[in-house]
Amino acid sequence: MNVFERLDQTLALQDEERMIVESVRTLAREVIAPRAAELDRAARFPRDNVKAINALGLNAMFIPEAYGGLPMSYAAYLACVREISQACAATGIIWATNFHGIKPLVDFGAEEQKMRLLPRIAQGGLVALAITEPAAGSDATGMKTRLRPEGDHIVVDGGKTFITNGDVADLILLFGKWSGIDDERKSISALILEKGTPGFSVVRTEDKMGIRASGTATLEFDGCRVPRANLLGEPGDGLELLLASLNKSRPSVAAHALGIARAAFEDSVAYINERRQSGRRIIEFQGIQFLLADLAAELAQCEAWLWHVARLVDGGAQDIGIEASMLKLRASDLAMRIATEAVQLHGGYGYCKDYRVERLMRDAKITQIWEGTNQIHRQLIGRSFIDKAKHG
Repeated sequence: MNVFERLDQTLALQDEERMIVESVRTLAREVIAPRAAELDRAARFPRDNVKAINALGLNAMFIPEAYGGLPMSYAAYLACVREISQACAATGIIWATNFHGIKPLVDFGAEEQKMRLLPRIAQGGLVALAITEPAAGSDATGMKTRLRPEGDHIVVDGGKTFITNGDVADLILLFGKWSGIDDERKSISALILEKGTPGFSVVRTEDKMGIRASGTATLEFDGCRVPRANLLGEPGDGLELLLASLNKSRPSVAAHALGIARAAFEDSVAYINERRQSGRRIIEFQGIQFLLADLAAELAQCEAWLWHVARLVDGGAQDIGIEASMLKLRASDLAMRIATEAVQLHGGYGYCKDYRVERLMRDAKITQIWEGTNQIHRQLIGRSFIDKAKHG
């Protein structure tokens, strides 16, 4: 048992949760991983992978029992994200986005909304989280999408871009600004848009560098009429919902990044144990051992912080924004570093698509960009240490 396997054993999971994680690990290794290269080449949505995930009932993991779910701990969820992402980063983020999009409804939705909408997700439905716009990325308060009340409906006008699952989602958690509230921050509101709503259209999907099997869509809302019953909370509650959503989704993105990092690390170790130069295995060179030691130490420390944040969430902690930012920042930077070093350790072969480290390097890059760029997270972390009592 290596250091990472021992670290995994420290997770405080229930027996049923351990069985689920082990089932996901087997599925990832035997079913999802062998399909990943072809799905990446074709940029094809992994429907068979989604069906296999649904066959295990994984969406039920984050849906309360009253609405058809079988809830498990946040730690178990993060472990599953990492296992799926290690096999196929695109499939990993497709499934994780279901949690990102539906958790605010679980936490803040009205009882009628939960009874009506959550069973669809527990049974395998797909969800999207629609925040980003062409002029509103890391600063979501710059969004321009308008929500205008009209009787029993809300009329939506505007557009969203870079929306994971946007082209395939059954439900979309959509953020926009409520007409009649002038304050840019206080006007942000959220609603659930259902697939097939008139006025909603998918403009295009992006041709991306990485996670190519995951659809990333530009969406348009042209006089889109959504029932008022689908408003989440009250007009103006959106910013609070948005921040709460990001605090839970950022550790999830970190687990996604660490799945990529773990795959790149394991591929590198296997390759340099076999590949020889000058009559010696590459791993026998001291410089390579030093590099491996640094990567292994950083990976173990980052995964330990992942499980620390999971314990905070499972323990009921509410204010985890800085811990989540630290985790997302460090995990995504490390994923990019390990994937880049993996390509280097493979030499010319690492630059060819026959070896998956080429794909892992492309997949890793997005983790430094979405859910707030790492520059934004550094600012959030640094700013948290300003002594407000002295500086006002």
